[in-house]
Amino acid sequence: MDHSTINFKQLKLGKLKVVRRRLLQRYEHQPFISCLAGLYSCRWKRYQRKKVEPGKCCCKMWECVFFPVLIGAFCLSLVFLYMWGEAKNDYNNFDWYNYGNLGFWFLWSVVLLILASVFFIYIALLLVLAMCLLSEGQQLYLHWSHKIGTCIVLGFSIAAITALSELWGDQWKTVRLSFQVTAPYLHIGAIAAMVFLSWPVALHAVRMDRKVVQMIIIGPYLALLVFLLLIPLGMYSPCIREVGTLGPKPTLIGHRGAPMVAPENTEMSFQKAIEQGVNGLETDVTISYDGIPFLMHDGSLKRTTNIQEVFPHNATQSAAMFSWDALKELNAGKWFLEDRPFSYVGSLSVAEQKQAMNQSIYKLHNFLSLAEHQNKLVIFDLYRPPEQHPYRDTWINRTLEVISDSGIEPHLVLWLEDEMRSFVQSVAPGFQQTVGRMVPVDELLRYNIVKLNLVYTQMSSEDIRTYAEANITTNLYVIDEPWLFSLAWCAGAHSVTTNAAHSLRDLDQPLFLMTPRDYRTMWVLTDVLSVLLVALIFALHWWREQTCSCCSNSSGTVLENSTYNKFRTELNDLPSVLV
Repeated sequence: MDHSTINFKQLKLGKLKVVRRRLLQRYEHQPFISCLAGLYSCRWKRYQRKKVEPGKCCCKMWECVFFPVLIGAFCLSLVFLYMWGEAKNDYNNFDWYNYGNLGFWFLWSVVLLILASVFFIYIALLLVLAMCLLSEGQQLYLHWSHKIGTCIVLGFSIAAITALSELWGDQWKTVRLSFQVTAPYLHIGAIAAMVFLSWPVALHAVRMDRKVVQMIIIGPYLALLVFLLLIPLGMYSPCIREVGTLGPKPTLIGHRGAPMVAPENTEMSFQKAIEQGVNGLETDVTISYDGIPFLMHDGSLKRTTNIQEVFPHNATQSAAMFSWDALKELNAGKWFLEDRPFSYVGSLSVAEQKQAMNQSIYKLHNFLSLAEHQNKLVIFDLYRPPEQHPYRDTWINRTLEVISDSGIEPHLVLWLEDEMRSFVQSVAPGFQQTVGRMVPVDELLRYNIVKLNLVYTQMSSEDIRTYAEANITTNLYVIDEPWLFSLAWCAGAHSVTTNAAHSLRDLDQPLFLMTPRDYRTMWVLTDVLSVLLVALIFALHWWREQTCSCCSNSSGTVLENSTYNKFRTELNDLPSVLV
């Protein structure tokens, strides 16, 4: 009797040891899973979470419904972040647009970029946590606070993309251009994401007991993977070219001078641009009420002068309706130090800040004299005066008189105005006739046009090459970002108008430049390595399922739980054994 009792106790103790060993083995990964589940589901305790049973869905019905919302928020936030990141070239225009509507200056573009980055990182972390939980075979449950956050990100992304598409639709053209330089690297990133995704896909696919469900899981994944592997076949970039085929570096034209380091359209701004090594100067010309052409981009003087202090009742009046005597009283530099439209303003020395503070409105005559003295090309937009202006009908004649009086060499003038072009050609045949739109080559040759001045979103290497064959050069505006300048260089542009001559002048070769052979090597290595990794991951999961049957694991878990409950009294009575 005593012997039987001892054997029975030994049997129970042996089972307890087995249970203890299996429980501890299962517990080894729990701290990691606890962290994942805690961050994703706010379920930090072990009893609050549940493993996915073999052949079952990875989450409950409502979680299955919401998971696509999470993926959609991730995709849209990524699209907006990429779009807005590539739009950096035009941030200044966006901020001035808001200034015109709100009446005060603020770096809204930077705020929008920060918000887009924070929202994307938040959603990306949630998605990574979900993938890690799936890789550990855990059921998904997104906490309600994260669901609210996901909906906020989704709504923000949709609203931002819609608003920018309506108000600033040309930015999609910028995005399309950016793919010509970033696509090879985006391809590598997408392939890396697919390799990472293969782990949870393979895990749940091999654990499904029905072939149809397995195909539903694996089919879309493999289709997307194959598409990404082959997408370089349709990829084009002018920066992928043979050695020796790259054209000369585009020359630089200072947009309103050097507006990043000096108040735009002032003498200081053009002097800074000349110091930065530009080949030409760009500006905007308005004619005062008494017939003096001066430099001013806006229709009013509110943004770039202190007119609200000097003439507060006429702050919104057209700049052309002021006499030159009134215009001379205005300060054209104080706003630059107060609003700080560019970050470079903080790098100005005390002497430069003092110089900027004392800038005044610049005459066209003085601008042309400076360009003549420095042998710089000039190009300008000429604004027709409003009705009731004395020079409304003679504005071109008056401008031609000032150009003639300045003594500038005619070949330095890029004449952009279309109106009365034939008359201008007869009066000043030495001007380089320029147009600001895409025109057939035959028409350009008929009117002796020698240069195109195009917005950068119209960039096309084929069109630029076609015009170049007819001895017609192309200038693109306004280009500040190095990647965009690199693309213009590879596309064959002859010059670019820029606010950032100080940084673009230091580029010795285009960014992202590579030979077709280098690109093919990078493409093949990426595809081969990714296919091997994905195949290895699927094979690993298949091997694990074959050697460790899901069914036996499930029944073993039940046995462990029942045995543990049955003998927990003995477990408490034998602490020395279990410790």
